[in-house]
Amino acid sequence: MVTPTTRTVDLRSDTVTKPTESMRIAMANAEVDDDVLGNDPTAVRLEKEVAEIAGKEAAMFVPSGTMGNLISVLVHCDERGSEVILGDDSHIHVYENGGVSSLGGVHPRTVKNEEDGTMEIGSIEAAVRSPKGDLHYPITKLICLETTQANCGGRCLSVEYIDKVGELAKKHGLKLHIDGARIFNASVALGVPVKRIVQAADSVSICLSKGIGAPVGSVIVGSKKFITKARWLRKTLGGGMRQIGVLCAAALVALHENVAKLEDDHKKARILAEGLNRIERLRVNVTAVETNIIYVDIPEDPKFGVEDACKSLEDLGVLVIPQATFKIRIVLHHQISDSNVEYVISCFEVVYMQHPLMCFDILQFLCDDF
Repeated sequence: MVTPTTRTVDLRSDTVTKPTESMRIAMANAEVDDDVLGNDPTAVRLEKEVAEIAGKEAAMFVPSGTMGNLISVLVHCDERGSEVILGDDSHIHVYENGGVSSLGGVHPRTVKNEEDGTMEIGSIEAAVRSPKGDLHYPITKLICLETTQANCGGRCLSVEYIDKVGELAKKHGLKLHIDGARIFNASVALGVPVKRIVQAADSVSICLSKGIGAPVGSVIVGSKKFITKARWLRKTLGGGMRQIGVLCAAALVALHENVAKLEDDHKKARILAEGLNRIERLRVNVTAVETNIIYVDIPEDPKFGVEDACKSLEDLGVLVIPQATFKIRIVLHHQISDSNVEYVISCFEVVYMQHPLMCFDILQFLCDDF
């Protein structure tokens, strides 16, 4: 039992950031028009800039990464009953409400995600089903990758790996889509420009509200032909939002000001991971912390499981998400300070002390010290 505190350190996701003052000013002063009619100048500016960053011909703003991925899959898999190959632990497959099948009529063909986020190349190829094959099977049209791979702890797919998957896709006449929700994190961690990472991809979904901390939205990029089709689907799905320049203005600030902060986010994540791993009863694979996501393995205690741990941490003002029965997910972002990192380590120490009755004295020390 711990005593509640007024301090809050929100590590549930990098989506929880609040708009910065410069974002709010940009939103208030944004030049806008009707984007469905193609005339919003701030949206056009954002889309042009993101397309250039990704090295693609064109781009389109969408309200969410889920919509961006759904539209991308549906453009490439343009016949109902066709098939997409994707990781069994990928965001599209696990966390996007089955939209590719329920709304698009696209069959998901899963391949095991390895610990580093990859799918074994041979397994991908073995999963491809050709129009010349058995008529009992759907026809494969698309391969999806994810980088960073969230469920594998924010791991980065190497350029060499993505290139190999791209070559495989071309060999079989398939398209390649990359869920690049945290592509800027991958770029910073690898020291490689975004356009080089996604060079082999036919389309990419880039989230603005995760790593770089914009309040809303994603951008999908691809060829001009791809984006033309994508605009029709966005309208069908209710994603035409008129004066979106208000949102795009904040996203431009995020691009210009927050990408440079990602290296510091990654550094703090490693410091936090190392600190948590030093706590006797916890385990963190520190070498797997490549970007801003940490997974903490907690003791397999049936009397004090992940929900109990998260509630105790919440009482101390630390918000985290249960990932599995004995695993906690932590995500760093640019609004987490060095002091926050120290405080979180201390709170985990309190929760997992050998002698819980000492919690009150330590908590008082923490509140005084921080």
